Amino acid sequence: MNTGEIIKKAGLKATLQRKTVYELMTRLGHSSIDEIIAGVRQQNPEVTISTVYRILDSFCKAGLLSKMNHPNGKYYYDITPSEHHHIFMNNEIIDYMDPELTALIKNHLKKKSFKYLDAINKVCVQISVNNEK
Repeated sequence: MNTGEIIKKAGLKATLQRKTVYELMTRLGHSSIDEIIAGVRQQNPEVTISTVYRILDSFCKAGLLSKMNHPNGKYYYDITPSEHHHIFMNNEIIDYMDPELTALIKNHLKKKSFKYLDAINKVCVQISVNNEK
């Protein structure tokens, strides 16, 4: 499926700017807003910063991207919107798919009668690796 079809399937109009952002994200995987803006503007300098923000927001709402808070304090966008975990090592973000860990967390919360269990839409564990040791 091409980029335009993916965007349309998510219920959005496949504009040139949206295609540019989505294709950039497929190459980057995980990226900060600064990196995304720089990449988009390198391809099309006329795209405004506010347009990039609006596109990213619409992609997150449509389930094409997800947004995460990096341990460095910045928000990063992720091309993998499905439930998964992240390992942060140096400047690298690694997707960690572990359905067993996700189920373990959900079962633990269920046993503890977690008040908002039914409202959970995604579990994402963030693991920071210290390479200085």
